[in-house]
Amino acid sequence: MTIAWVFPGQGSQKLGMADFVLGLEGAQNRFDYASELLGRDLLSICRSNEPSKAIDQLNDINDTRNTQPALFVIESLLVDNLRRQGREASYVAGHSLGEFAALYSADVFDVETALRLLVCRSELMAKAGGGAMSAVIGFDRNQLEELINKTDGVVIANDNSSAQVVISGLPEAVALVSEKLRCKRLIPLSVSGAFHSPFMYDASQVFSAELDKISFNDARIPVLSNSDPVPTTNSEVLKNRLKLQMISGVRWREIMETLVSKEIGTIVEIGPGNVLSGLAKRSMPGVSISQISCSNDLGY
Repeated sequence: MTIAWVFPGQGSQKLGMADFVLGLEGAQNRFDYASELLGRDLLSICRSNEPSKAIDQLNDINDTRNTQPALFVIESLLVDNLRRQGREASYVAGHSLGEFAALYSADVFDVETALRLLVCRSELMAKAGGGAMSAVIGFDRNQLEELINKTDGVVIANDNSSAQVVISGLPEAVALVSEKLRCKRLIPLSVSGAFHSPFMYDASQVFSAELDKISFNDARIPVLSNSDPVPTTNSEVLKNRLKLQMISGVRWREIMETLVSKEIGTIVEIGPGNVLSGLAKRSMPGVSISQISCSNDLGY
């Protein structure tokens, strides 16, 4: 059976998500290392707490500076334990932040490197300002593309499926497209900047310089990147694609189409939530879906 592992990004985080992986080998040490890099207790942020602290904790877990390393820690712990069981994938891909877990699962870099990169990435994204993003559900793609082509300052940031995208750009441009587009639902997102758009250029340049300091390994498993859904194991290609990630859209619809063309039999979503599983169920008929979000799921 041909299996693809896929890793979710921001938006999949939830309160108490660390509770379900703490029994896994290496969990405490990995949270300790991430906390040391961040200068704050990441494990406490990701654990269940007293109800009276829930609002403050929710704000903390939704802070991109915490969300990105936290999701990576959880996803990487699940990967390590799957591999200890002898589990492997034929292809891997991750949605936005999830691409780092995909690259880790393919041995492109180690845990320490990934976390150092994510501390840098999350800080850059948290500081990015002046942008807006909105999720669009149930729309006419031709109309959307026509509106975007006619409107300066807005792009499709996440092309998640034929029925779901996220637009990103200048607030007034996003608002203009939102007003004119016929769709079932439009949801403004609470973000600090216009992620996955050309307006992240300055942050992308700083992050690219950080990537240049690091040696990538050739991937052990073909990786489908957000900026290019063609599978590759080449280290330099993967690094260059990651450099483009902040300023280009997440091409998840095309990633799913590529996996279908590779005759994938099973999609395994590794990490909290079921966003990618839901997209796969609606877009990849005939493909089996599994989710690994906690230690109890490791016997899939």
